[in-house]
Formats: sequence, C-alpha cells, structure tokens
Amino acid sequence: MTPTLILTVVLIAVGALVLYRSVRIVPQATADIIERFGRYHRTLNAGLSLVVPFVDQVRNRVDLREQVVPFAPQPVITAENLVVSIDTVIYYQVTDTKAATYEVANFLTAIEQLTVTTLRNIIGGMDLERTLTSREEINTELRGVLDEATGRWGIRVNRVELKAVDPPDSIKEAMEKQMRADRDKRASILTAEGQKQSAILTAEGERTSAVLRARGQAEAAVLGAEADAKAQAARARGQAQAIATVFKAIHEGNPDERLLAYQYLQTLPRIAEGNSNKLWIVPSEMGKALEGLGGFFGAVKSTADNAAGNAVNSAAGNAAGNDGAAQVPSPRSEPPAPISAEPSELDGPPRPRDEDDYRPYSP
Repeated sequence: MTPTLILTVVLIAVGALVLYRSVRIVPQATADIIERFGRYHRTLNAGLSLVVPFVDQVRNRVDLREQVVPFAPQPVITAENLVVSIDTVIYYQVTDTKAATYEVANFLTAIEQLTVTTLRNIIGGMDLERTLTSREEINTELRGVLDEATGRWGIRVNRVELKAVDPPDSIKEAMEKQMRADRDKRASILTAEGQKQSAILTAEGERTSAVLRARGQAEAAVLGAEADAKAQAARARGQAQAIATVFKAIHEGNPDERLLAYQYLQTLPRIAEGNSNKLWIVPSEMGKALEGLGGFFGAVKSTADNAAGNAVNSAAGNAAGNDGAAQVPSPRSEPPAPISAEPSELDGPPRPRDEDDYRPYSP
C-alpha cells in the first residue's frame, strides 16, 4: 500500500468522524444543552442540528414530557403529636431546560426534599381527623408552595397527590372501633326510624280502615233502616187494604150475632193451644153470642122435630085409612114450642135468610 492511499484513507476517516460529530439528531419532546468550551452555548430542540465538532459538547438531554414521580413514605407529626406515614406523588414538567440544568444540581431530589418539608409544615398544624378528611386542601396548599419554589428552576409542578395516609396501628384500631360504634349507632337510628315509620303507616292504615268500615256500617244501617221502613210501609198498606176489604165485606154481608158466635167458637181452640194456658179469659160478649147461637140451634131442632112428627102422623093416617085400623097417636105428647120471635139484644134488623147463614166462616 502506497503512502498516498494511506493518507486518503485517513482523510476519509477523519472527515467521516467530523461529519458524525457535527450532526445531531434530537428526538421529539426532548432538548439537548450544548456547551462550547465548557460554557452554555445553546439548546437544541427536536430535529436535525449541526454543531462544531470537538468544540460544542452536549451537556445534558432533558425530557420535556410531564413526569410522574412517587416519593417514599415519610413520617409526619400531626398537631396531636401523632406520627402518620404519608406517601406522595408529584406530577411535574420541565419548562426551561437551561434553568433545570444550571439552577439546581438535581431538581428531582430538590423537589422531593421540598415536598417533605412543606408537607410536615402543613400537617403539623392539623389534627388527625382533619388530615384524613382534608386531602384536597393539603394537595392545593402543597402544590402552591412547590410551584413557587420550583418556578426559578424551570420546572412546573402540575399536581401533588397524597397517595396514602397511614396512622399508627393503635390509632387504626381506635378509629375502627369508633367507626364501628358510629355505624351501629346509625343502624340503630335507622332501625328505630323504620319502626316508627312502619308504626305510623300501620296506624294510619288501621284508622283509614276503621273509618271506611264505620262508614260502610253506617251506610248499611241507613240502607237497612230505609228498607225496613219501606217494608213496614208496604206491610201496613197491605194490612190496611186487607182490613178495608174485610171491613167492606163484613158490612156488605150484614153479619148477625150467630156468625159472630161461630167465629168465637173457632177462636176458642186457638186460645187453648199451648201447655202454659191454665186460665182463659172469655169476654162477656162471647156469652151473649153463644146464647144467641144456642137459641138458633134450639129453634132449628124444634123445627126438625115438628117436621118429623108431622111426617109420622101423616104416614099413620094414611095407613089407617087404608087398613081401617085406629090412628097411631103422635110420638110427641106436647106440641113443639114455637120459635121465639122476639129478637135478642145482639140481633140486628131482620133480613131474609138464605143458605149462606149456615155456611162456616173462614177468616
């Protein structure tokens, strides 16, 4: 190999190395800090850039995306002198690469320590209950302090979150007992309120049912009374019509004392019905009616006897005339007593008699 060829190869190699050191490709969402002779020169953004080889040096490549950094649990003392362990999470983003590189040696460590000290200051003025229930307040106050302190470092703190707040075990047990007692108390209150509401609803239902039942009974009683009144009125009208019909029939038939006596005789068996009837009270009018009825039956009997005697005498006379024998005397030695023509006290005005006078009367 000749010296010329060797020199050409060396020059090509040096040119390639210079070209390689002159071209810088920066990825998206990142930035490179360029120093020239140890001094800040410029910041290379995303894309292709040219630098002076062996003169410009890349000091640091900064990620411009939002970063999420969890911090280890830190013991914090509350206003009640209780030690609680708090885990925090920081969301930050680099806004000035030069300040983040030259203003602070390690901005992540600085943010962590600033978070711990600020958190202790905030929690130190709160009791345990407020610490557990005021996370949003703590986050807002902590973010304000960190954002003010890290602003000159070229870092913006977007969010600060308390991931966990762990009190001591004894405090946890006491809190669990308290929460259990509170739950039992609320359960008892809710049960009592439910029973009260149930009793109220039951009483209202019973009252409504009783009112409706009373109204129904009242309406039923009213309707029953109206129905009874209508039935009694109908029966009264029927009885009045029957009485009027009977009264009309009696007056049209013009009854005498014998018919009344016959009705008394039909009524006597009804009076005698029952085992407890020991004493009969017969009105005086019934005696007079029976006397008239007895006179009537005596007159009828005398008439029948006279008719029978006349028939025997006629038959005997006919037999004597035919046989020439002596006449047979009448079986009655005395003539029949004539029927009294004098009317009794119960007789009405005389009227012609017919066969209806001797027909039994049915009520």
